[in-house]
Amino acid sequence: MSDPRPGADRGTVLVEAGRLAAEGTPFALATVVSVRRPASARRGDRGIVTADGRLVGWVGGACSEPAVVREALHALAEGTTRLLRICPPGSSEGEEGVVVAESSCASEGTVEVLIEPQLPQPLLAVVGDSPAAVTLRELAAAIGWRVTADLGAGAEAIVVATMGRGDTEALDAALATPAGYVGLVASARRAGVELAALRDRGLDEATLARVRSPAGLDLGPLTQPEIAVAVLAELVAWHHDRGPLGELPVEAVDPVCGMTVAVGADTPSAEHEGSTYWFCCPGCRGRFARNPAKYLASA
Repeated sequence: MSDPRPGADRGTVLVEAGRLAAEGTPFALATVVSVRRPASARRGDRGIVTADGRLVGWVGGACSEPAVVREALHALAEGTTRLLRICPPGSSEGEEGVVVAESSCASEGTVEVLIEPQLPQPLLAVVGDSPAAVTLRELAAAIGWRVTADLGAGAEAIVVATMGRGDTEALDAALATPAGYVGLVASARRAGVELAALRDRGLDEATLARVRSPAGLDLGPLTQPEIAVAVLAELVAWHHDRGPLGELPVEAVDPVCGMTVAVGADTPSAEHEGSTYWFCCPGCRGRFARNPAKYLASA
């Protein structure tokens, strides 16, 4: 991954964002929208924060980056855009819809960063060549979902629409994946036959209970294309009802400056008397290392 520096072409970050989006990799785009001097960031500076807490680009110095990373991870977990204000202690009372992160950085400037989570659309595997399967692929692609016929592609949702041609084998393979949605396009009677066959293969009841059949919303007698519409409607509802999109980051308070930071592999840390402490930047870690008692007493 590239690592644009201050003054570098800001478009480089957007190129990287496009690459991640094409891969289906989640990330958050952070854009500096307001600067009150003194501050090292400029309006329009951009950065990308990946789900593992790495920041690529430029959104300000060491006092801005930890706050941006922390809020970007929250945005990715919750799927919500947020406006972050990084400012000196006591300089902002906050506003509705604005997240305030107080920083004791010597620059004493104020920076506002818009953080937008970029979450890939679900990957749907549709098995079969029936008219319902063909239409479902087309409709899912039309609303931006990623579509495949490969059960080994890591799909989050799988729909078996083989119409009696290899249903058992396809369902068996689908249930061997961690997909959150496994649907079978079949009548209730046909579904019962297939589940019995899977039971004979040794699948337990908890696994069989994952199969949704007949797949799709109950809209009465339907044509094959209408079945695809009903299935897609159920898939969209399932997608929106899944709850939190990810885990919230583990956080710690920097004992030197008081900033809350997301704890990750790259977060500066130090051991003292059997405890681990995390810091917003190497500078705070260095001050702590020189006199831990001073900062622990104030904390």
